[in-house]
Amino acid sequence: QVQLVESGGGLVQPGGSLRLSCAASGSIFSIYTMGWYHEAPGKQRELVATITNRGSTDYVDSVKGRFTISRDNAKNTVSLHMNRLKPEDTAVYYCYLRQYGNMYWGQGTQVTVSS
Repeated sequence: QVQLVESGGGLVQPGGSLRLSCAASGSIFSIYTMGWYHEAPGKQRELVATITNRGSTDYVDSVKGRFTISRDNAKNTVSLHMNRLKPEDTAVYYCYLRQYGNMYWGQGTQVTVSS
């Protein structure tokens, strides 16, 4: 089993920044992908950013140029640096880890962008 614990959500004004972190523990092997989804009220959960164990990244178009995903393989952590936040970024953000076809999720952390 794999456990994921997120931190770093909160309330921020438009144009501000937040950093989300996620720490994974348990049965983790060397090859796995981590990333973040978000789920806004009334909308489906959407993939925001992903990073492979080799450091390859991908982003949904709406956050390109504003968000940066990074990971520390030695610590099994992933971070999401969110800059120039917009009200439409408001959502619950979920960390995930995908390993050998299995998906593991964090509990979610709320990000609210509002003045």
